[in-house]
Amino acid sequence: MTGPEHGRLGPLLARADIAALMAALNRDGEEARIVGGAVRNALLGEKVADIDVATTALPQETARRAKAAGFKPVPTGIEHGTITVVVAGTPFEVTTLRRDVETDGRHAVVAFGRDFRQDALRRDFTINALGLDAAGALHDYAGGLDDLAARRVRFIGQARDRIAEDYLRILRFFRFHARYGAGEPDRDGLAACTAGRAGLEGLSRERVRAELLKLLVAPRAPATLRAMAGAGLLVPVIGGVPQLSRFAAIADAPGDGVYPAFRLAALAVATREDATRLREKLRLSNAELDRIERIALALEALSGRVELPSLAGLRESARRVGADAVAAGLVLANAVADAGRGAEVQELIAGLGRTPTFLPSGKDVVSLGIAAGPAVGRILEQARRDWIAAGCPAGREEQMALVARVAVRDGAPAT
Repeated sequence: MTGPEHGRLGPLLARADIAALMAALNRDGEEARIVGGAVRNALLGEKVADIDVATTALPQETARRAKAAGFKPVPTGIEHGTITVVVAGTPFEVTTLRRDVETDGRHAVVAFGRDFRQDALRRDFTINALGLDAAGALHDYAGGLDDLAARRVRFIGQARDRIAEDYLRILRFFRFHARYGAGEPDRDGLAACTAGRAGLEGLSRERVRAELLKLLVAPRAPATLRAMAGAGLLVPVIGGVPQLSRFAAIADAPGDGVYPAFRLAALAVATREDATRLREKLRLSNAELDRIERIALALEALSGRVELPSLAGLRESARRVGADAVAAGLVLANAVADAGRGAEVQELIAGLGRTPTFLPSGKDVVSLGIAAGPAVGRILEQARRDWIAAGCPAGREEQMALVARVAVRDGAPAT
């Protein structure tokens, strides 16, 4: 292969860890090639993260060669032919060439083989079927180079057949289009995804969640989600009506962090019940649920407002659900409002971020002569509310004066 693409692939093979791995695998009648995303991203001049290798050697032979070369072989997916080989601290997934024997839309029964072309054509998309051998030759059995140049995500062979092998490929089609595609999604692929959408119901919620969260942070997520919604594929995934305009507004905003939980809230949350629904539909982690539920509570407090809330009101909400959730809720509540509000919203968020720390603790309340017990927490909470109403003074002495006044007013028993 010649041209600028070859120059982009050269550094991949020149890496010391990759060269050492390929040298160990490529001998005595066996061959290994770098395949999939690493080749695709290198050709695009993008960051290469995980590196997958396909080999003619059986898993046991891969492990034997890795160990003989001083590497660490880990049988992470040996039933599917995969050995993770750790070279100088970097893991590489090395998988024996395969062919599908049987598929049920979720799992495949495979047999090992020695045909790189057959192995490549069992993959999902043409741009994921590229291979690079140790001599630097690029192998393209499915037209992936042309599709990569056109920024087109296209199924290998018949789209409906590829989807029937694993219905998760419906979500992967949109995720890869959002990440690597341009323009409208491939027409045949879109039609096949629409026709096969009932297959999504049989997928594990964890797999659906993983693909959706990756899609949400992709560069062309807003347009891709609109295409999904138009095909009737988005509502079944999130279990509710998507907030497409709001999502587009936050995704296109300068400085927006690509935080999956925030973007999921932007797309699918208005109330606490929405957070509960997403937990069930996508089996969210505890951390994701906590983040999204707190954003939902902040949104509920902000709903129906014509005017922006006061900084004191936001600080009071932050006392209950956290400043990060209040800031996120404020952004979402005003995402599709008049653009002139943007500066005011950012000023309020900045003010929220400048809120001093409320320093008094339970020990401080007890030091005032209040008996340990429920009254201590009650006094602290009321003092914190009074502190917010007073503009959040930063000095410990002033804060303690507020606590003392509340203790007297509360009439709590002394020690």
